[in-house]
Amino acid sequence: MGHTNDTEIVRVPFDRPGVSRFLRVAYLVYRHDRLWVAPLESDALLTLSSRNPFYQHARIELWIARAGGRDVGRIAAIVDDHFHPPSGQPTAFFGYFECIDDPGISGALLRTVKDWARARGLERVLGPMNPSANDECGLLVQGFDTPPALMTTYNPPYYARLIEAAGFQKAKDLLAFDIQVAGSPAQRMERVALRFEKRNPGLELRPVLKRTLDAELPHIKRIYNESWEKNWGFTPMTDAEIDFLAVRLKPLLTEGLVWIATQGGEPAGFLLIILDYNQVLQPLRGRLLSRGLFRALPYLLNLRTPDACRVIALGVRPEFRRRGIETVMLHRALQTVNRLKLQSADASWVLEENIPVQQTIAHQGGKVSKVYRLYESGSQHAEDPQQSTSGDSNAA
Repeated sequence: MGHTNDTEIVRVPFDRPGVSRFLRVAYLVYRHDRLWVAPLESDALLTLSSRNPFYQHARIELWIARAGGRDVGRIAAIVDDHFHPPSGQPTAFFGYFECIDDPGISGALLRTVKDWARARGLERVLGPMNPSANDECGLLVQGFDTPPALMTTYNPPYYARLIEAAGFQKAKDLLAFDIQVAGSPAQRMERVALRFEKRNPGLELRPVLKRTLDAELPHIKRIYNESWEKNWGFTPMTDAEIDFLAVRLKPLLTEGLVWIATQGGEPAGFLLIILDYNQVLQPLRGRLLSRGLFRALPYLLNLRTPDACRVIALGVRPEFRRRGIETVMLHRALQTVNRLKLQSADASWVLEENIPVQQTIAHQGGKVSKVYRLYESGSQHAEDPQQSTSGDSNAA
C-alpha cells in the first residue's frame, strides 16, 4: 500500500472478491458513456482467474487507486515468461488501466507498476496489455465516435494524455479497418479468388463449425503460431491457452465465417470472423440479468442477429504465402456475410507496418477507422520494424 498526495494505492488480491472490486472501477469511469460496452462479468472473472492457463507462465498484480473515499482508478502489472521482445530488454506489461481524469492519480498508478517492475529487474514497461498481445491490447487514440467491436479495447480520449504525462511514449500503433460490405468489390474478389484456386489445384477449404472445432484445433494451433511467429510482440500460445480461448469462442461461431485452408493436405491458412456480439452486450452492462435484458432478448432468442462482424484473425503459414490463399478464404466468408445481410466488418488489429495486409484490406474497400497505441517506458533500444511483420497475417 502506498500514498501519493491524497491518493492511496491499494493492492488487491488475485481472487474473486479482489477481481470483482477491480472490475467495478470501470463503471465509475464509464457511467455516462453511451458507447462503452461492459464485458460480460462472468467472462471477465474467468479470464482474470487462475483458471486462465495464461497464468501458468505469467504473473499478475492488481492495484486500485482510492481518493475521496472511493475507488477511482485501477491498473495491473504483468510479467509473461514466454514474452521475448526483439530488443532483448526485460519487459513487464501494464494493463487493465482505468482512471478518472486526474494526472496525479494516473501517475501514481503507473509509477506503482514501474516500481514493481524495477524491483524485479524489469526496466521496460509496455502496455496496455489485457493481459497480453493475444488478448485485448492497445489504448484507443483515434476513432472515438463509434462503439468498440467485439474483443477490442475502448477508453476515453484523455487516457493518452494521462499516460504520456507519466513518461510513456509510443511503441507501436495497431490499426482497425472498417469495411462497408455493401460497397465491397465482391465480383472482382470472386474473379481473383477463382483464379487463385485454379493455380492451386491442391488447395482445399473447409468451414470450421461448432461441432468440428475440437477436431480442427490442432491445425489451428499450428497455423496460428507459425503464421504470427515473426510479428512484432508475438508470443506463441500454448495448447492450453488455445483450448481455453476456443471454449469461450465456440458459442459465437457462425457457419461460413471461420475457415481452414489446406494445401496438399497440409494446414496452410486460417480465417476467424465473429459476429459483433458487442451489439448484444452493450445494453446488458456486464450482466445477463439486468434491465437491458429485454433489448438483448431478440439476439439471445436468435430472432435477430448483429449487423456487423469482426475479422479477428487471417493468417497463412510462411511456406504457403503469395498464393492468394487469404483472398480465397475471404471470398468464401464474404458469401456468408452477404447471405446474413451484414452491413459492415471491423478488421483488427493490423500492425502499422504490415503493408501487405493493409493492401489486402484496402482492396476490399477497407479504411482505417480506429488506431490503438501501445506505450512504453524505460525502453533503451528501438526495435527494427522491418523485422516485426510476418507478411500476410492479421492478428487481434
